[in-house]
Amino acid sequence: MAVGVFDSGLGGLTVFDAVSKRLPDVAFVYYGDNAHAPYGVRDAEDIFNLTCAGVERLWQEGCDLVILACNTASAAALRRMQETWVPKGKRVLGVFVPLIEALTERQWGDNSPPREVAVKHVALFATPATVASRAFQRELAFRAIGVDVEAQPCGGVVDAIEQGDEILAEALVRSHVEALLRRMPNPEAAVLGCTHYPLMARAFQEALGEGVKVYSQANLVAESLADYLHRHPDFIGSGTETRFLTTGNPKSVSSKATQFLRRRIEFESA
Repeated sequence: MAVGVFDSGLGGLTVFDAVSKRLPDVAFVYYGDNAHAPYGVRDAEDIFNLTCAGVERLWQEGCDLVILACNTASAAALRRMQETWVPKGKRVLGVFVPLIEALTERQWGDNSPPREVAVKHVALFATPATVASRAFQRELAFRAIGVDVEAQPCGGVVDAIEQGDEILAEALVRSHVEALLRRMPNPEAAVLGCTHYPLMARAFQEALGEGVKVYSQANLVAESLADYLHRHPDFIGSGTETRFLTTGNPKSVSSKATQFLRRRIEFESA
């Protein structure tokens, strides 16, 4: 048994890297659905079906707890999965809630009523599917009131990152930030609502300016997972080996993953 980490492609490696460093004694199985990436341009039904297929594959690997390290899957599929699909004894968790808890300065698992918070103007950068789902705004409304969210769909950024074209990715980031700033000239905080985007965190920060606090998810999710496993130790599992699975070409995916994390990552066929 191990803890599963699911993503549509390579972006979830930012989450895997953080959780594996935070929990070095826990075995993980990472599943990247690279053959169908990016999810951000797919419709909700397609995202749901692909996400369920990936999670089922991780269950076959003995992962009773799976983290959806993909904002698009978390936004478009997670609630439906939890309400209608996940069987007893299994858990599927997303990446939005830890981010929103940090943004609203709430403790992990704080389920008190929504309240006024210090940050009033938030820029959300995410995939088109995540923006269309309005899942971030819905989860935020459970915890805070009076927060204005301006969402910018960042078409093309994930493709450029997956293809290793950093110059194009940076140009697209600047373009998307400029588009958002025309609608919200003075955001107080910016949320990088895709696990690929931390790889472009510097470009986002430079385009937004030093006065905007940029939130990304990896370390926040790692702390949240550590807290969850402390409270639910049965989900840690007894596995000792971390593995990487992909629906894409293992050699190509391994090469790109190694570039992203700057250490050797070997994928095998899912």
